[in-house]
Amino acid sequence: MNSITQSMQFIPIGYYLFFCTMLFCIGVTGVLIKRNALLILMSVELMINSINLLLAAFSTYLNDPAGQIFVFFIMVVAAAEVAIGLAIIVVIYRTTHSIDIDILNKLKW
Repeated sequence: MNSITQSMQFIPIGYYLFFCTMLFCIGVTGVLIKRNALLILMSVELMINSINLLLAAFSTYLNDPAGQIFVFFIMVVAAAEVAIGLAIIVVIYRTTHSIDIDILNKLKW
């Protein structure tokens, strides 16, 4: 075992559960409350990162590398999601000169 694995196993798994739950709740609150599309995208990324951290913690705690491999694939998909999301936000900004999601009703046909 390397030193990172040993140091992660000294921290009880309950601490990771609590921390990731708090991060996820902050992300959900940001999605529900914010009106700025960029802040909503950042809140979604915060939720994805909290899940990734929890998967990595359980993977290290159980000495199973499958969770860390799964985290890698989730990060690849999340990077693609960010690129597409930012492209959509740029197009919306060019059209409406705002990234407020309340203005998006004007884009309906």
